[in-house]
Amino acid sequence: MTSLSIIDAHQHFWDLERNYLPWLCDEPMIPFRYGDYSAIRRNYLPEDYRRDTGNYRVAGSVFIETEWDPAMPVQETRWVHALADHEGLPTVTVAQARLDHPDVAEVLAGHSAFPRVRGIRHKPAAAPSATEATSGAPGSMGDPAWRRGYAQLAEHGLSFDLQTPWWHFEEAAELAADFPETQIIINHTGLPADRSKEGLDAWRKAMHRVAAQPNVAVKISGIGLPGHAWTADTNRGVVLDTLEAFGIERCMFASNFPVDSLVATFDTIFSGFMTITADLSETDRRRLFHDNAVTYYRMPINTD
Repeated sequence: MTSLSIIDAHQHFWDLERNYLPWLCDEPMIPFRYGDYSAIRRNYLPEDYRRDTGNYRVAGSVFIETEWDPAMPVQETRWVHALADHEGLPTVTVAQARLDHPDVAEVLAGHSAFPRVRGIRHKPAAAPSATEATSGAPGSMGDPAWRRGYAQLAEHGLSFDLQTPWWHFEEAAELAADFPETQIIINHTGLPADRSKEGLDAWRKAMHRVAAQPNVAVKISGIGLPGHAWTADTNRGVVLDTLEAFGIERCMFASNFPVDSLVATFDTIFSGFMTITADLSETDRRRLFHDNAVTYYRMPINTD
């Protein structure tokens, strides 16, 4: 077991026998960036997570909404709180709210009544490729209706987890500048799936563009590639480029489990992160693996 204490800044639980998550319960399965995801269409609960993380000192975790039935998003928050009260995990949670829906004020108020809620995730509408991206599309970060919902996050002291491809980071930077009081936390490293030189150059430029906004941080996770082994060598450049763009103080490591179990074990991912950061100081590594997540998600865990 490693001696480094870890906060997993992005993980999920689900009980498909009790709860309805359309993408995991319905047929046919939806197109997915990791391809066939049938292996995770089963219950995943704290006992499973503790088995997967057994070689690590996981001091806490951030539960991220799981695309639960959108007709009743507050039910997921209620379920997660009951799970945490019984199991001790997760520590805090990021809830679901459709920011462009007319009931967004009611949903945000409902989530905010639960003490573990720290933020909201709603994946804005995204183009399938950089060449097809347009500004202000319905449901996107430039949509006035979506922005009206987003503006309400600050009223509740909520942060925003942003999952969108890097080619929408121009809009993300504008969003951050227009709402400086709301902390944005980018999910899954900006989704650098295209590892060609041209693809990485464009991703890197987009990352620097959004990192110029001081209220944007990033979670280094979700960087597996279907059909390729997850190794420190294949992901070193993505990790180090992200650290260079955002700085140590605005980056966090996360597992995205069980989703990323489709491409690697927890041990493969976190031992890879440790290998990549082996030359950093102990203080910097502690920030990346633990302290930054505690800070950004306002977690009740001692960083001393």
